[in-house]
Amino acid sequence: MKNQSVTNNIDWISIIIYALLVILGWLNIYSSSLSSMEDTYEKQLIFIVLTIPLIFVVLSVDGKFYEKYASIIFGISLLTLAGLFLFGKTIAGQRCWYAIGSFTIQPSEFAKAATALALAKYLSDTQINLKDVARQWQALAIIILPVLLILPQPDPGSALIYSIFIIVLYREGLPSWYVWTGFVTIFLFVLTLVLEPQYVILIGLAVIIIVHLKSRLADRNIVLSSILFVLISGFVLSVDYVFDNVFKQHHRDRFNILLGKTVDMKGIGYNTNQSEIAIGSGGWFGKGFLEGTQTKGGFVPEQHTDYIFTTVGEEWGFVGSLAVIALFAGLLLRIIYLAERQKTKFSRVYGYCVAGILFMHFFVNIAMVIGIFPTIGVPLPFFSYGGSGLWGFTILLFIFIKMDANKVNEW
Repeated sequence: MKNQSVTNNIDWISIIIYALLVILGWLNIYSSSLSSMEDTYEKQLIFIVLTIPLIFVVLSVDGKFYEKYASIIFGISLLTLAGLFLFGKTIAGQRCWYAIGSFTIQPSEFAKAATALALAKYLSDTQINLKDVARQWQALAIIILPVLLILPQPDPGSALIYSIFIIVLYREGLPSWYVWTGFVTIFLFVLTLVLEPQYVILIGLAVIIIVHLKSRLADRNIVLSSILFVLISGFVLSVDYVFDNVFKQHHRDRFNILLGKTVDMKGIGYNTNQSEIAIGSGGWFGKGFLEGTQTKGGFVPEQHTDYIFTTVGEEWGFVGSLAVIALFAGLLLRIIYLAERQKTKFSRVYGYCVAGILFMHFFVNIAMVIGIFPTIGVPLPFFSYGGSGLWGFTILLFIFIKMDANKVNEW
């Protein structure tokens, strides 16, 4: 039987939402760039125009290509990340880019799609069972390898995004204790920064005793509870050392400001303070396009990149911000819907990876600019300035759109 044309099965809803986000992103870059005398909006327009042939290339490649060569694509991605230590260009203390003349490219933006493909390829193997400990660690290794290359650049923001892959693994059968361990670890870390370690240990002990007593007699294990208490105590007692000796000073400052332990509105907390002022000043309906006083005055540093949402909040207000959030939510829900109806495990897993990566960027960026998350440099997809980011997210999304269109040829 002759295969149907995948061109007729492309999900236009996703493409329309994507196009709206890119256009709205460029309008906000244009607005935030006018006061800085920079030509970032012109460069971004060039990036957008170059994205069009890139989309056609991604869609013209046979859908099976991405599955067949996923491991090779992942390997090449790891090599480009490793090559930064020898040939990378350092900008603002980060060695994250390759320089080609005046043009720079950031390989970590493309590594996310490569990792998603590799993870989908591994999990789609019929022999893989994530109840097997060896398989669990092999899957985790795929996630950890790019993180180990990205963290030393240093680029903690990009490395953080990879944590969402744990949820994808959980969706595919990873035991839930991995997820709970991650959440509890983060909670204990933050709680120890707020309270004295001995109080956190006492809280942990109380919780363990309550859980132990509420368990059925057959499930009670005093040895396991004791080991858990020792592990929690050891972790809590190590937090201060890690915070003081592993974290860099600007990371410590950002955490201290977020937790209210330090007030520095003119120093390390300046960006967040100005972004909150800009967003708050927008009110319900905003000051109008190109009318934002904070934006035009250039009060928010990096407003065209990591803090681009402050322009949305000031000029478009609460209603405009809600509309942008609704577009992102609509795209994420659409991707999840499409992922669930895929005929192959490879396409389904990759679809969930796409939704997870976009969600993490969206959530962390918005939380960062409104002051409920430390500033770590995570761009807002399709909005923040940068060719690598735009192209990376575009490739990530349109590979999945191609897979979804190709499902008519799957058995």
